[in-house]
Amino acid sequence: MALTAAVSVSVPTAVTPLPPLRRRLLSPSSSRAVASRVLRASAAMATAVQPAVVVGGGRVGQALLGMGPLGGDVLVGRGEKVPDGAPAGPILVCTRNDDLDGVLEATPKSRWRDLVFFQNGMLDPWFESKGLVGANQVLAYFAVSKVGEPPIDGITDTNPEGLTAAFGSWAPAVAARLQNGGLTCKVLEKEAFQKQMLEKLIWISAFMLVGARHPGATVGVVEKEYRSEVSSLIAELASAAAAERGLMFDEGIEERLCAYSRAVAHFPTAVKEFKWRNGWFYSLTEKALAQGKTDPCPLHTAWLKEIKVI
Repeated sequence: MALTAAVSVSVPTAVTPLPPLRRRLLSPSSSRAVASRVLRASAAMATAVQPAVVVGGGRVGQALLGMGPLGGDVLVGRGEKVPDGAPAGPILVCTRNDDLDGVLEATPKSRWRDLVFFQNGMLDPWFESKGLVGANQVLAYFAVSKVGEPPIDGITDTNPEGLTAAFGSWAPAVAARLQNGGLTCKVLEKEAFQKQMLEKLIWISAFMLVGARHPGATVGVVEKEYRSEVSSLIAELASAAAAERGLMFDEGIEERLCAYSRAVAHFPTAVKEFKWRNGWFYSLTEKALAQGKTDPCPLHTAWLKEIKVI
C-alpha cells in the first residue's frame, strides 16, 4: 500500500509589516518553495522505513508493525499465506522456531530470499537443509513484555551502543525500522554476526539451564546468586563453540552476557526449544563421544541429565 504525506500551510490574514528583505523571503513564490521542501522532507521521512510483511502477530510482530510506515505493512497470521501482492520488501519472521517449516510452505519460493529470521537459537543446520545458507537474520536484544507494550532495548553497561544486530541483504532496512522504533541495531558482516549469534546462543543455553536447576529463578537471580555456576557453563560452552567453528570470541564474553542478564533481569528461566538451543551443544557431545573423544561439554551434559532433559 502506498503511503502519502500531506502538508498543510496556513497563512495568517494579518501580519505585522516586515522590512523589505523579509517581505521578499515570504513572497508567494518563496512560500510555495518552502511548502514544497517541507512536503518532500515529509515524504522522505515517511518512506525511510520500507514496507514489509510481518509473519506472526505476537509481541515482537506487533512491535515491528508499530515501527513501520502507517498502513504500509502486511500482517500474516498463523496458517496464512504470504499474499502474492505483498510489499516487495523484507518478510519479517517472528514465529516460534518449530513453526518455520510452515512459514516456508506459506511463502512463495521466489520470496524466500526476502525472509528475515528473528528467532533465537542455532538456525544454521535448518538453513542448510532448506538451501537458505546466508539467510537474513536478526539478533533481537530487546524485550517486549506483552502485546502493545513498547519494546525495551537491551542496552547494557558493557555495550552502551546496544547489542541488537542484523545480517544479510535486508539488514539495513531492518536496522532503519528498529531505529525508527527507538531501538539500536548494528549491521554486521557474516563473521562478526556469527560470533555474536553464538554468544547469544551461549547466553540463552547457559542461563536457562542454570535457572532450571533452581526452580523459580529469573535471569537476574541466576546472574546474582548463581554466578559461579553460570560462569563455569559459559566458559565451557564458549570453548566448545569456538573449537567447532574455528573462531575466537572477543575477550570479556562472560561479563557481556552477565551484563545483558542484568538488563533483562525479570526474564523467567526454562529449558525450551531444546533442538534449537541446548540441543546444538549436546550434538557436539554426541559427535565427540561417537568418535571416542571426551565430552567437550561435561557440565552441560550432567546438568541436562539432572533436570531430566536427556
